[in-house]
Amino acid sequence: MAKSWFSTCFFLITLLHQSKFSISRREQVPTPPLPVLPLPTYAQLKWQQRELIMFLHFGVNTFTDSERGTGKENPAIFNPVGLNANQWVSTAAEAGVSLMILTAKHHDGFCLWPSKYTKHSVAASPWKNGSGDVVREFVNAVKAHNGIDAGLYLSPWDRHDPRYGDNLKYNEYYLAQLQELLHNYGNVREIWFDGAKGANAPNMTYYFSDWFAMVKELQSSINIFSDAGPDVRWVGNEKGFANTTCWSTINKTSLSIGNASIVGYLNTGDPKGTDWLPAECDVSIRPGWFWHKSESPKRLSKLLEIYYNSVGRNCVMLLNIPPNSTGLIPDEDVQRLRELRKAIDTVFSINLAEKCWVKASSQRGGKDGGFGPENVLDSDHLRTYWAPRDDEDDHWIEFRGPDEGLRFNVIRIQEAIGLGQRIQRHEVYVDGKRVAEGTTVGYKRLHRLEQLVVNGRVVRIRIKKSRGLPLISSFGLHFDPYWHPNEQ
Repeated sequence: MAKSWFSTCFFLITLLHQSKFSISRREQVPTPPLPVLPLPTYAQLKWQQRELIMFLHFGVNTFTDSERGTGKENPAIFNPVGLNANQWVSTAAEAGVSLMILTAKHHDGFCLWPSKYTKHSVAASPWKNGSGDVVREFVNAVKAHNGIDAGLYLSPWDRHDPRYGDNLKYNEYYLAQLQELLHNYGNVREIWFDGAKGANAPNMTYYFSDWFAMVKELQSSINIFSDAGPDVRWVGNEKGFANTTCWSTINKTSLSIGNASIVGYLNTGDPKGTDWLPAECDVSIRPGWFWHKSESPKRLSKLLEIYYNSVGRNCVMLLNIPPNSTGLIPDEDVQRLRELRKAIDTVFSINLAEKCWVKASSQRGGKDGGFGPENVLDSDHLRTYWAPRDDEDDHWIEFRGPDEGLRFNVIRIQEAIGLGQRIQRHEVYVDGKRVAEGTTVGYKRLHRLEQLVVNGRVVRIRIKKSRGLPLISSFGLHFDPYWHPNEQ
């Protein structure tokens, strides 16, 4: 009996000792640093990772060779006899696009779906004898292709509807159409609002707060785009370029939709901003937004320049690809998109930094703390990262290549934005010589070097200033064979 009691006590003491050791070990595991507010939502993070998305400007303007319709167009002109939304979606898929936004209604007021609130729609056109529905064909094609989501643009300015100018009646009309689109056409991941309006347009107050509330009630996971968000902001121009300094943070209280005086603020964001509102860079592959027979797509070099100055400056690139009057994306545009995708993959599919030995000024929690510099070379560009110690001011991370050196002309830096945007100023050195410097990083910063190519062995990123600890989630050294700076 005594022996049994002794064995039991020994077992319990051993178990307690092991438990204390285990608890002690757990307590020693370093925690992540505190976030720097504000933070992105899940939907905003998913949007940021898309990088390249597509706009589809299509409507009566496609048949009148105009950019801005009058609202007096006869629906009889709308007859895209070869319309094939599956061709639109397959084109997007080849280009690596994961979100497509269709102009369900542009300023001319013509609706691409048979809205029961107006006769000015596809129902009054000869296309499919008035029984067609472009929005339906679009969302069905998107739904049939895994990995691509749908978005819609519903123009606030309506040059056709007689209710425009009557605040109550038009806002009721607009809300009714929002409900049609967001209730009847499945999941929509982004909805576009803007403040575009002609100088001679009737005075009109848009009830944006009501609209936004209705949108979120109908589809809570949607991102709302406008000059003032609330989820995605306009970059402030239609060139597709963000500022070299571009914060995802801004003060919504300083924004208003359609206010031309804030475009500079939209372009840069605000390091002291209290709201997470990342920028979207809209630009067309052609000179115009709608298809015109006389126009051609931009050169590949120009599209790459836009990519570096949008995606490479912490933004998403919204590239407009307008279908023609047959209802198809033109062959030359399809080909240019293929070239763009091939070029992006050629540049970024190989990361020369993976050949390097990496070290840093310090790391949070020490060698086995889980925040080492090796994290910047894994495939997770959000949740794993290098974090330095709290008690250090000189923050740097260094990559040492093989004896023969590295040959590159593009440097990629990414922050762990799930914990906030932090870096305010940084520099990059190759073998002790500074080759690039900049301010913000955000989700992605791309430095395309002025030198045609750099040969070096030791690359060091030095963080000169940041909001809290700098957290770098990914780093890359790449070679861009399309880069010819003397020809730009």
